[in-house]
Amino acid sequence: MSDELDDLFQDSDNKQETLSAGAKGKWKVMIVDDEPGVHDVTLMILKSFTVEGRALEFISAYTGREAIREITCNPDTALIFLDVVMETDHAGLDVVKHIRETLQNRFVRIILRTGQPGSAPEESVIIDY
Repeated sequence: MSDELDDLFQDSDNKQETLSAGAKGKWKVMIVDDEPGVHDVTLMILKSFTVEGRALEFISAYTGREAIREITCNPDTALIFLDVVMETDHAGLDVVKHIRETLQNRFVRIILRTGQPGSAPEESVIIDY
């Protein structure tokens, strides 16, 4: 793993072990959205990408509850594409809160997305998590 990635994730003591253990495999990318079409398009576009010589492995979740279960089982997930509005208007933000506060996972990068105009979270929420 590159020194730059090691520096990037330095804020988490026990996550370095996870990073090192998974360094030879694929990057885990989770797609969390209640619309199957979003999963299909994301997979179609990203399935052949490699990052730093590593392919991507995709994990799909369609609800906040599924997302929490998947990140709990896959704490080495590198990236989550997370819909803000799913079964509730704030389901995605609840997932972020669980990941950051309950699981104490600061390793995973989270990209919030929404197809609902006006449903984007406040800047302070994005910065806090």
